Amino acid sequence: MQASPATETLDHLRHEARACRACPLWKDATQIVFGEGPAHAPIMLVGEQPGDKEDITGKPFVGPAGQLLDRALAQAGLDRDQVYVTNAVKHFKFVPRGKIRLHQKPNTTEINACRPWYQRERAAVRPALVVALGVTAAQSVLGRTTTINKTRGRLLDLDGGARALATVHPSYLLRLPDADAKAREYARFVADLELALPFLSHRGRAS
Repeated sequence: MQASPATETLDHLRHEARACRACPLWKDATQIVFGEGPAHAPIMLVGEQPGDKEDITGKPFVGPAGQLLDRALAQAGLDRDQVYVTNAVKHFKFVPRGKIRLHQKPNTTEINACRPWYQRERAAVRPALVVALGVTAAQSVLGRTTTINKTRGRLLDLDGGARALATVHPSYLLRLPDADAKAREYARFVADLELALPFLSHRGRAS
């Protein structure tokens, strides 16, 4: 019998998620990549989906984007160990190009199929703040399509008294071709993450 959201633990969810067949992405992925971090972290970070390194290791945000995220978190005064990190979509979506697997953006059907996992993670962690990294994460967190420009840098209300904050995905910063643009946008990203600092003193009561 499925546990009620109020009593589910992250270990229970992680175990159950291994058998998820809600969309076809599981067929080509190496494994599901579930969230990790403190069981009742005050801040929850939600990315888009696992990348190649995440798919191989089974851990979120361990590739180049994850390394940039860790650096930005530290510069903002946050410790990766203080936050719970997950993705809106739990399986790696890609197209093969020889030995390389090229990332493909999840579509709305795939985001919606995986959204119950995010909702159940949030119910278990009960963060005070959910930070959506990129438009796919924002769609999952807010339950609607949006643009980062519309919501970036503003604290939004979620059900249960939690707040949401949308910013760019760190992979966006890696794709910028111009060094000046990279530096400027990285500084904006750090400034967005600094908005999460006051929530470190909270204990999540989102659900």
